[in-house]
Amino acid sequence: MDKILNFLGIARRAGKLSLGFDAAEESVNKKKSKLLILACDVSERTRKSVEKISEKGNIKTVFSEIPMEKIGNAIGKSVGIISVNDEGFAKRLEELFA
Repeated sequence: MDKILNFLGIARRAGKLSLGFDAAEESVNKKKSKLLILACDVSERTRKSVEKISEKGNIKTVFSEIPMEKIGNAIGKSVGIISVNDEGFAKRLEELFA
């Protein structure tokens, strides 16, 4: 989990993340999003909404075991959904989650 959180921090500093539902949805709609990551403690309603936008945009979604608080500590903002907007970062994060 620490590797994932550290890598998310690097991606955030590189400007390759969209944070929060609205920003993630916008990234999907603009075809920028390469991967969606959900915190383990998002609401069921949010989870279903994310599933809809990921299907619509054909974006892979990772349902993480990491709570919003830990994500917030790593990236500086407590959010339940993150869009990774870079192919390289998305590929590495998928490997780390696997």
